[in-house]
Amino acid sequence: MLAAQRPLDEASPAAFRPKILILSTNLISDPGVDFTGLNHLHYPATTAVLRMPCSSMIRPDFIVQALEDGFDGVYVAADGTDCPYLPDCVARTAARVQEAYALMQAHGIERERLTMSGICSVCGEAFVRGVKHLSEVVQKLGPASRGKGHA
Repeated sequence: MLAAQRPLDEASPAAFRPKILILSTNLISDPGVDFTGLNHLHYPATTAVLRMPCSSMIRPDFIVQALEDGFDGVYVAADGTDCPYLPDCVARTAARVQEAYALMQAHGIERERLTMSGICSVCGEAFVRGVKHLSEVVQKLGPASRGKGHA
């Protein structure tokens, strides 16, 4: 059997494929995520997209729970200055991410597992770069610890 045909050893680092949760917004960043498909841009298949109305709605405890319950990284595709709901959406979203970093630290979760980027409706290439970068960082970190109460 050729090496390329052998199944991966589940314990090997090459077998680990980071699961990334993408938090996207209905009107602004989600069309940018969809734009990647229209332009045949590729990012890791081990992602899940959760849509919401506004990125400032993100709950820091939800991010920690996602990292404890199965995801290895979280990518916040924020509205940026185009948010139709709040003029200070960027500041509110950034504050939520900072709160999440503090909670992550308290739970013993590496800060590098969470990133935020402003993604507009035509920012497919920037989105792909961001998700690929997060996936590479998380690949080096290894799987997130599972279960509650790491602190």
